[in-house]
Parts: sequence; structure tokens; C-alpha cells
Amino acid sequence: MLRLLSLSVLLSAGAFEYSVTSVQAFPLSIQKDTKNPTAEQIAESAIFIYGSRPVLEQIRRNGVERGRITRISADGKTEESSYERRFVRGENFEKDKIRLDQKLPTVEYSLIYGAGKLWGLINGATFTPRQDAVTNFLSQHQHSVESLLRYKENGSTLTLVGRDKQKGLDLYVVDLEDKEKRKTRYYISSKSLHVLWLEYEQTPSPGATPVKYIRKYSDYRYAQQTLVPYRSLLFEDGRQTQETRILTVTFGVKVDESLFKNPDA
Repeated sequence: MLRLLSLSVLLSAGAFEYSVTSVQAFPLSIQKDTKNPTAEQIAESAIFIYGSRPVLEQIRRNGVERGRITRISADGKTEESSYERRFVRGENFEKDKIRLDQKLPTVEYSLIYGAGKLWGLINGATFTPRQDAVTNFLSQHQHSVESLLRYKENGSTLTLVGRDKQKGLDLYVVDLEDKEKRKTRYYISSKSLHVLWLEYEQTPSPGATPVKYIRKYSDYRYAQQTLVPYRSLLFEDGRQTQETRILTVTFGVKVDESLFKNPDA
């Protein structure tokens, strides 16, 4: 039987104190007797590394993220835009509230998710986003590092595919399936427990051919005692189509609820 470990940590910022009483929440690198970890142990250990479940729930309850997105078209042309993402975390993904404001060279608009619905806002007027825009927005939410960190809250199930080694990296490979049967495969470093990349398949629009997406994460930094990848690359069927760089991220700030309300509702 695995020995239960106890850890008490006092965080100077906010003086938030918590204790970890389950071996599943302790880093696998410290669990010398864990030779054959389960998918849940790997996920719980990753959650600990990203900040621990109590700290993530306390600090990342809401926040503001700003950055830049570079999109790459099929002919190699690039388009840069700036974005601001504001969110309020619900008890699960369906109850989250997200607002993504984007500024492109020729237009500014917002995509807003709340009460399980997504709509757009431009020049103060609402609009219905194109299906591909809806798919892309939701996929960043449904197939993400956060999906793994919040697998319990979302009622998702985990399966350990096994171990792999690619380009000298020792990896845990874990599949996640949410309540809607959407699947995401995570490649997690067995050394750092960082999610290095994830894979999923999705149909961009009705009747289209399914596309295999890969999202790679790098430039991990700590933001208010929680781990954040500041750079991500998106590949569609092997071709890079997007790069996202976070410039600043602040958690725990007050976010006005009116930002998520549909004026036409």
C-alpha cells in the first residue's frame, strides 16, 4: 500500500495555507515506490506541479490574460492580432464565463461564452459567429491543459495509454474523455510533469473531413504560484496554423459580470 504523505505549505502571496494528504497529489518524482502509476495518479501529480488543486481553485478563479496571436494561412502568409481574454471560473466548464476580445488590423470584435452559449459582439451589436469560429473557440476550452487539471470537476474519465519516448523525452501518455465523449490525448513529461503537447480530432464544420490537431506548449512560467505555458503552437494535419504568446496574465482580479451578458437576451 502506498504511504500517505502530508505537506503543509504557506504561500507568502495571500498567505494561503493548504495541506496535501493524498499520495496521488504528491509529485511522482518524489514517490520512489510508484513504479506503475495510474492515469489518475499522473493527473493528480501534474495538478500538484501546476499549483495544487486548492491553489488553482483559489487563485485561478478569475483573471485577465493578454497576448498576441499569429495565424498562418495555407499559402504561408501571416496575420497578427492582439487579444484580451477575461474569464470567471464556474464549478465546471459548462458554467465558466469567457470573453475573448480580438483586435485585427481591419476589425475588432468579441466572442463571449456564458450560460453554455457562444455569441459575438462587434460595434456594440451582437452577431452569430461562423461555425469554424465557434469550433475554434470552444476547442481551446475543451481540449486544453485546463481540461486535464479540472478533469474531476468536469466529470471526465482518464485512461493511461502507456509510456513513450520521443526525441529523448520520456513521456506519460494519457487519454481524457469528457461527458460529451470528446477525447484528448496528453503527452506529459515524466520528469517535469508538464503537459508538452496534446492531440485531438475534430470536424471544423458539418460535412467536413475530420482534422487532427496538435497543440504544443512551452515557455512555462509561474504566475501567482501557478504554472502557465506562455507559448503554444497549433498544428492542423501537421501544418502549423497558429502561434499564441501570452504577454501578461493576472489572476484574482475582479471581472465585471456585465461583460458576459448578451444585450439581446
